[in-house]
Amino acid sequence: MPTAYCFKCQQKKEIKDPRQVILKNNRPAVQGTCPVCGAKVFRIGKL
Repeated sequence: MPTAYCFKCQQKKEIKDPRQVILKNNRPAVQGTCPVCGAKVFRIGKL
């Protein structure tokens, strides 16, 4: 499971429901939600 930093919890958490997205500059990224608080989390890089 990919991890990302949650700014609301202020800790690294596993990404819930991760999905691959492509940024405007054609870089891959992973977007999902925090499993604890439900905030959006985001990480640049492949899934």
